[in-house]
Amino acid sequence: MLGDNFLQVNGGLSARFYSFKRLLLADSCPPRPAGCMPCRSHAFCTPAQARQRIKNTIGAMTAPTKQRVVVGLSGGVDSAVTAYLLKQQGHEVVGIFMKNWEDDDDSEYCSSNIDFVDAAAVADVIGIEIEHVNFAADYKDRVFAEFLREYQAGRTPNPDVLCNAEIKFKAFLDHAMRLGAEKIATGHYARVRQNAATGLFELLKGLDPGKDQSYFLHRLNQAQLSKTLFPVGELHKTEVRRIAEEIGLPNAKKKDSTGICFIGERPFREFLNRYISHAPGPIQDDRGRTLGKHVGLSFYTLGQRQGLGIGGVKAKGAELKAALDRGQRGVGEHAPWFVARKDLEKNVLRVVQGHDHPWLLSHGLDAQDASWCAGHAPAPGQYAAKTRYRQQDAACTVVSAVGADFRLEFPEAQWAVTPGQSAVLYDGEVCLGGGVIAAVDPSA
Repeated sequence: MLGDNFLQVNGGLSARFYSFKRLLLADSCPPRPAGCMPCRSHAFCTPAQARQRIKNTIGAMTAPTKQRVVVGLSGGVDSAVTAYLLKQQGHEVVGIFMKNWEDDDDSEYCSSNIDFVDAAAVADVIGIEIEHVNFAADYKDRVFAEFLREYQAGRTPNPDVLCNAEIKFKAFLDHAMRLGAEKIATGHYARVRQNAATGLFELLKGLDPGKDQSYFLHRLNQAQLSKTLFPVGELHKTEVRRIAEEIGLPNAKKKDSTGICFIGERPFREFLNRYISHAPGPIQDDRGRTLGKHVGLSFYTLGQRQGLGIGGVKAKGAELKAALDRGQRGVGEHAPWFVARKDLEKNVLRVVQGHDHPWLLSHGLDAQDASWCAGHAPAPGQYAAKTRYRQQDAACTVVSAVGADFRLEFPEAQWAVTPGQSAVLYDGEVCLGGGVIAAVDPSA
C-alpha cells in the first residue's frame, strides 16, 4: 500500500523508494544486525551498519522507466538528497544551479558563490554533472519588478510564490526541456499525483507538516505539475538530514536558508531602501493619538510587532472596560503593539494594542490574480485556506470564484490578513490554487 501510494504520487519513481523510507523509520524493519537499535524508538544502527543498510536497500531499487531528470541544486540539503535519490533510482540526473540575483555580488550578504560551491561539491559526491545558469535578467523582469510595485502600493508581496511560478517552474523548466529532460525535480516539500478518475495532476501537501511548501507552489499549472518530481515531499526533514549524513553529503548539516529567495540573509529594510522611495510619517493608535514616527509605510506589514519604536499607552477607565468586554487580551501598559492598518492617503501607520484587537481580525477577503492547479476555479462551497505560510488551515467558504477573482468567508475570524499575500485554497491534502489578497473585511 505505501509503496503503491508513492508510485502513484511521483510517477517515475519506483515503489521501492518508499520501502527505503520504511527501513529508516517504519515499524517493520528487516532483521537487525547486532548493536542496531529498533527503528520505532528513532534510534538507529551504528554509522557503518546504517550505511550498509542503505546501500543494500538502494541496490534493490530499479526505476520502471529511466528518465533524464534535471534537478535544481540550490546548495542546500533538500535538493542534494533529491538528486541523490533520483540517481539511485537509475535516472540520468543533471544538476542545475540557478543564479537569480547579481546586483550586488560583492555584498557581504551575497551567498550565491558559496551556495554554488556547495552544490558543485554535492554533484561531485553523487556523481552527476552540474551546470551554472544565470536567470538574473528573467528574475528582475518577471519577479523583482512586481515585488517593488506591490511594496510601493503599500502591500506586502511574497516573492517566493512568483519566483516559483516564473523562474523555477518556467524559465528553469524551459531550460531543462532544451537539455532533453523529461522531468525536472526540486527539493520542495510537496507532492504530485495524477488523479486516476480525472486524469488531472494534483499538488499535494508534503508529508512533513512542519515543512510543507505547497503554499509557495500553488500557482503551478497542469503542464508544470506533469513535468515535476518532489522526492523529499514524501519524507520528513529529519529523514532527509539523516540520509545526507549517512551517505556523506558535504552539506548534510548546512543551515536552512530563511531569507527571501533573491535577497538572502540581509537586513531587509536596508535592502529596500535602495529601491523604494519612502516618506516618514506618524504612527497613530485607534484613537488617533500619535505615538511615534514611521520610516515609510512600505517597510511595515500587518501584524508586525517588532521595530515600531513606540512605548506603551495604558488603557484605563471606560476604554479598558470596553476592551475587556470585547474579550480583548493584553491592553495593559506593557502589552505589545501591532501594525493594523496603513493609511496611504494620509501616510499614517495605524497600530493597536492587544493581539485580539478587532482591527486585526477579519471574516472575509477578496482575492485577485487567481491561479488554479486544475486549470479552472473550484465550485463554491466548503474548503480550507491559508492566508499566510505558517498558519494552520482555516475552514472557509468559497462564496464566488469568477475569472481571476474569488471571495472567501471564514466562520472564525482570521488574524492579520494582509493584502499582497496569497490566499491559498485546500481540499484536504490537495492544494487547489489561490490568488493575491486584494481587500479584507474589517471586523471594526
